[in-house]
Amino acid sequence: MVFMSTLSHGLSWVDLRFLGRSNVIASGIVESAGGVAIVDPGPTSCLETLELDLQGRGIRWPDVRHILLTHIHLDHAGATGTIVRQHPHVTVYVHESGTRHLVDPKKLVDSATRLYGDQMDRLWGEFAAVPADRIVSLAGGEQIDAGGRRFDVAYTPGHASHHVSFFDASSGVAFVGDTAGICVDEGYILPPTPPPDIDLEAWAVSLERILAWSPSTLFLTHFGPSMHARTHCAALMENLQMTAGYVRRSLSEPGTDEERASRFEQWLREELQRHMSATRVDEYIVAAAFRHLWVGLARYWRKKG
Repeated sequence: MVFMSTLSHGLSWVDLRFLGRSNVIASGIVESAGGVAIVDPGPTSCLETLELDLQGRGIRWPDVRHILLTHIHLDHAGATGTIVRQHPHVTVYVHESGTRHLVDPKKLVDSATRLYGDQMDRLWGEFAAVPADRIVSLAGGEQIDAGGRRFDVAYTPGHASHHVSFFDASSGVAFVGDTAGICVDEGYILPPTPPPDIDLEAWAVSLERILAWSPSTLFLTHFGPSMHARTHCAALMENLQMTAGYVRRSLSEPGTDEERASRFEQWLREELQRHMSATRVDEYIVAAAFRHLWVGLARYWRKKG
C-alpha cells in the first residue's frame, strides 16, 4: 500500500508508518527528470515502507541521488547508512557537526541507548556508518542542488545543535525537521525537547531564520505540511515557553527526577487531551516520548544554573 501525498509539483511525502501507526514520521520526496532526493529517510525499521512507497511511485533507487538530513536523530537519519551501503552513488547532506556521527555513529547510538534501552532495535533498527566521501557537510547559508531543485540552507538549532532546514523557493516549501515542532493536521503544535542540547534562545532565532524565507508551507517530519507559517511558529514558541516553564518549576518541587518527569508526562497528556482525541494524543506520544521532553528541558535549565 502506498502512503504518499503531494505537496506541490515534484514534491511529495511518504508516511513511514512507524510502529504501524500513521501520522508519526514522514519523509519528503523531491523528484524531477534530474533525479530524486529524500529529505529525512527515517529509521531503518521503516526502510521497507519507504522502499515500497517509492516503488509505488515508480521511483527506483538508481533514481535517488541525494539524501538531505535536517539532523541526525535516529527517527530522521537512522536509515541513511544502510541506504548508502546498498546504493553507494547517493550523496548525503548534513550539518557539519553531524558529519562525524554519521561516519562513526557509536557515540550517537550509545547516547540513544541510554534513553531507549533494549527497545533500540525494535524502534530504530540498524544505524550504519556513512562513508565520509559520500557526505557533504553544511554550515548554513549555502545553496545546494538536489532532486532537480535549488535549496537554500539555514542553520536552525534549538531542538538539536546539528539541525538545518532546507527551502525550495520555487514551491515555497521549507523542510524544517523538528524545528517547527510536532503537529498533525495543523492542530496542536508540540515542541520536541529531548536531550541533550535543547536551547530555547537558539530555537527562537532559528524560527526567525525560517520565517525570513516567507515560506508558504512548512514541512514537518512529525507530521506533514503546515500552511500558516507565521501563526504556526508563534504557537510553537508559546507552547515551548509553557512546557519549559512547567519543567523549571518542577525542578524546585519535592521528589526525584523520575517523579517529576512522571508528573510532567501526566500534565502534558492532560493538556493535549484538551485539544484532541486520545488516539491523536497517542500519535504525539509515539513521535516524542513525553518523559524525554522533561529530561531535555531539565538539562537546559540546569545548564543555565
